[in-house]
Amino acid sequence: MYAFQLANRYLTSRIIPLIAVAAVALCVALVVIVVSVMSGFLDMLKSSGRTLMGDVVINYPVRGLPWYDELIAEIQALPQAEAATPLIDTYGLIRMPYPQGGDKEVVTANVWGVEPRSFERVTDYTKTLYWQPPKDDAAAQAMSKEDPRLQLSPQIATDGAALRQSGTNEPGMVMGIHVSIVNERQRDGSYRNRFGWFMPDQRVTLTLVPISGKGTVAEPRERLFPIVNEFRSGVYQIDKNRVLVPLSEAQQMLRMDAGLQYDMDAPPNADGSQPVLGKSPARVHRVLVRAKPGVTPDQLRDAVEVAYDRFQLKMLQDTTKVAKPPRRDMVSILTWEQHLRDLIGPVEKEREMMRILFSIVYLVCAGLVLSIFWAIVQEKSRDIGILRSIGASRPGVLWIFLQYGLVIGAVGGVVGVGLGWVVISNINAIHEVIGEDAPSWSWIGAFAVAAVALVMAVRGALAGSLLRSLLWMVFAVTLCVAGAGLIAHRGTLIWDPAVYYFSSIPDKVDWLTAAITWVGAVVFSVLGASVPAAKAADIDPVRALRYE
Repeated sequence: MYAFQLANRYLTSRIIPLIAVAAVALCVALVVIVVSVMSGFLDMLKSSGRTLMGDVVINYPVRGLPWYDELIAEIQALPQAEAATPLIDTYGLIRMPYPQGGDKEVVTANVWGVEPRSFERVTDYTKTLYWQPPKDDAAAQAMSKEDPRLQLSPQIATDGAALRQSGTNEPGMVMGIHVSIVNERQRDGSYRNRFGWFMPDQRVTLTLVPISGKGTVAEPRERLFPIVNEFRSGVYQIDKNRVLVPLSEAQQMLRMDAGLQYDMDAPPNADGSQPVLGKSPARVHRVLVRAKPGVTPDQLRDAVEVAYDRFQLKMLQDTTKVAKPPRRDMVSILTWEQHLRDLIGPVEKEREMMRILFSIVYLVCAGLVLSIFWAIVQEKSRDIGILRSIGASRPGVLWIFLQYGLVIGAVGGVVGVGLGWVVISNINAIHEVIGEDAPSWSWIGAFAVAAVALVMAVRGALAGSLLRSLLWMVFAVTLCVAGAGLIAHRGTLIWDPAVYYFSSIPDKVDWLTAAITWVGAVVFSVLGASVPAAKAADIDPVRALRYE
């Protein structure tokens, strides 16, 4: 009982334990804030990357998968699969409508040919369409009055979802929001049209180069597409390069649509044509699959691999089908995260590296507690000698200071997690304040309080208290420097949405990291207290009382 009472007295009777608690709290808050922001960005990246990928990707580039309709039917019969969609994935050239005159800008693009309905079921693609009017009054009020989306008709979203221009019934193209240079990102994360160009009112020329199964290049094909909308997936690399067109148009341009297969090695017919071997099926480069709720991508991938084996066996046994699907070992079947590992992997490693580097604050906690407790033990040598002389055991004295360290670590950790939660929850509001010019009342108030502190410093000097005078003087100088900084502050945005892709900073606490950091603060605080505690337990009561 005496150990608890003495630990409580030491904690509540002096200010130095509060300094230790504050130091531990700041260390914990630092780790929680930094790692939570990093984890938030990683989560946003994963969520955005999955938006246009589904859960599992079946990939066979260049030559393409034949009889993909049968494969999709096989996959959709799986209890783990929600939907599947075919996909053409290639690269092409886009001739932009700008600038005025004949010398138009030409850009390279990653072209996806998709079936809008099944693609929507797999990816929720329509949620990424940028040019659409606000859904309700609350969304409209949140937009700037100059936002062009306020003037749009709902038809533009319908055209984008269908990849077809409703007025002319032409197949349309949806571009990534950054493919065109005329979309200028604003500080609020929205876009404005530069130079008077609004892409959904324009037409572009798409050029694709068909490649045969033997790897030879055929004559390029061109097609004029109206732009029906633009999308924003959340990943800059995608929105900078990708465009979507209807699957049938991409297949025709790449000569991957259905037709007849000729035997080029046989003698020609009487009319000069080659003998027909059979029907040549349409082909696609990929099939995207979405898992049912509760099914993990890994579980779906395993089921899709089994489904592909059944599909391949069925096609091989069907003698009416001349074109055969590729062998299983030639087809890539990956989860969306495995498919994007080159993008996600480095960010995950950066987060883990940040966790490791910032774990050095545990050593800071231990060092602070050790220094403070060492001074306390030196100061309390007489008290410890008295305790030992009246029968207190060495473990009892040790436990006093270990409790001391335990409470400082636990309380400091809780305060630090709370401080981190407050900062993270309001980080975008804090960021907006930093991004604006400092109001005049802030620096006027700083100088006013500095003047009061200076008066108190003079009073302390006149009263003969050098310590009080020095503390007030330091406070006054600090406020003067802060006031000067506020006057010079001209709205520096650390995270400018006009430059960086994400329009807001993640504001969710990584509670796993917070819990681990709290435990680490407690453990290292106790470790830091253990050395002075052991020293206190080793104090000889006779020597302590003799020299005090």
